[in-house]
Amino acid sequence: MTDPIDLFKKWFKKSCQAEDLGEAVALATADAQGRPSVRMVLLKAVDERGFVFYTNLESRKGHDLAENPFAALCFHWKSQKRQVRIEGAVTPVSAEEADAYFATRAKDSQIGAWASKQSQPMEGLFEFEAAIAKYAAKYALGKVPRPPFWSGFRIIPSRIEFWEDRKFRLHMRHIYEKNAKNIWVMREVYP
Repeated sequence: MTDPIDLFKKWFKKSCQAEDLGEAVALATADAQGRPSVRMVLLKAVDERGFVFYTNLESRKGHDLAENPFAALCFHWKSQKRQVRIEGAVTPVSAEEADAYFATRAKDSQIGAWASKQSQPMEGLFEFEAAIAKYAAKYALGKVPRPPFWSGFRIIPSRIEFWEDRKFRLHMRHIYEKNAKNIWVMREVYP
């Protein structure tokens, strides 16, 4: 049986080579009352521990994940005629991981992270531009530290579904789920 993380990495690599923003993924969360919300994020890392993305912790998704630490991802690569769905528990990345990734971002993106009150009401664009100017001046020289309200999350997959388009609706669907011994078990399902 194929390891689903290895299979995902193969599909992901091919899709990132074939498509603009192949790393874009729909992230679904739900608040404490179970109200769902979905938006696009960028996958920044994947390994046997899970799937990582970064965000402002004070954003709606940050609040949702603090209240209800479960999420789902859906990759759709149209040019490849493939889709991957992932579900699982969510845990914060370590401060060291967040610092390391933040350090790789362009300086303008680092400044933007400080200036943006993501998901909060804004008086107008000038308010945001003034905040950008403030932090650009503050961090004009030297490294920009990671804001304390900005970090990442890792989705620890418990279910991964691979879908591939085939003629006459004979699509391939393979679902991998962890069993009681934490071992991936694959089953094929009808399209």
